[in-house]
Amino acid sequence: MIIHNEIILKGRVQGVYFRATAKSVAESLNVKGIVKNTPEGHVWIAAEAPADVLTEFFDWCKQGPISAEVAEWEIMEGPVQHYPDFVIGY
Repeated sequence: MIIHNEIILKGRVQGVYFRATAKSVAESLNVKGIVKNTPEGHVWIAAEAPADVLTEFFDWCKQGPISAEVAEWEIMEGPVQHYPDFVIGY
């Protein structure tokens, strides 16, 4: 069963290739959704996949790419949006 979760990541998450790396990881796990920077300096991700796959993806997100420093995160549930793929939003 596909579920929809959103995660907000705070810390040093912009300017460290977080979005590009998240897209690569999401595609390797067959996660659909979108990743964006927020005006507040955070990264926001909406992701859809089976629960066990989202757990694996979000475990990666909590670490991020090598130059990121994720200090805080918040995961929220939401209605499935049926994303066709995983994209970087601007």
